[in-house]
Amino acid sequence: MSVLVVAAHPDDEILGCGATIACLSDEPVDIAILGEGITSRSADRSQGNREDIDALHACAEKSAQLVGARSVRLLSLPDNMFDSLPLLNVVKIVEGLVEELSPHTIYTHHGGDLNIDHTVTHRAVLTATRPLAGCPVKDVLAFEVPSSTEWAFGRLERSFTPNVFVDVGERIERKIEAMESYEGEARTFPHPRSPEALRAIARRWGTVVGCGYAEAFELVRSVR
Repeated sequence: MSVLVVAAHPDDEILGCGATIACLSDEPVDIAILGEGITSRSADRSQGNREDIDALHACAEKSAQLVGARSVRLLSLPDNMFDSLPLLNVVKIVEGLVEELSPHTIYTHHGGDLNIDHTVTHRAVLTATRPLAGCPVKDVLAFEVPSSTEWAFGRLERSFTPNVFVDVGERIERKIEAMESYEGEARTFPHPRSPEALRAIARRWGTVVGCGYAEAFELVRSVR
């Protein structure tokens, strides 16, 4: 059985489930990052961005190696503009990944995140993994992304309500290391993407389920 992580931007995969990926040593994990992840920060989306995109994607490759992923695919959809694309186009990308990789489990974004690319990604994954006969995907789980999930304050959709937890006590530092490999994406405390905050979030979920550190997920569906 294999696992597919479908993320909107480089670093979402680490923020959402980086330590869990590192725990899945017995299952091959592939990462798909749909968006290029950086051009929305520039007034001119084209000026000087090719080098920035290449550097960011190199960080994605490095972080994937750090958490032990089998592969990382970088699809380069326009940053923070997924809603400008026909949803079907995004769905077809995810369908292609499912057909190629036949994952048993998919981890992806929570549908109520503040970032529009996250919400489109969530919708595309649900559409592409409709539980039709022959669909290899049995489990779909949603992760939180610090600085997007909580910053919606439950006003766009219902709040993230996890009911699946992974004990990541032995892998939390691998997540921190992988996040720090994203030069320019990590932040200093008290930002939610700071190392201190990421440890605190994992510590908090750990207290919910009786372990030192945990990553939390919302089970969308499971077929047994």
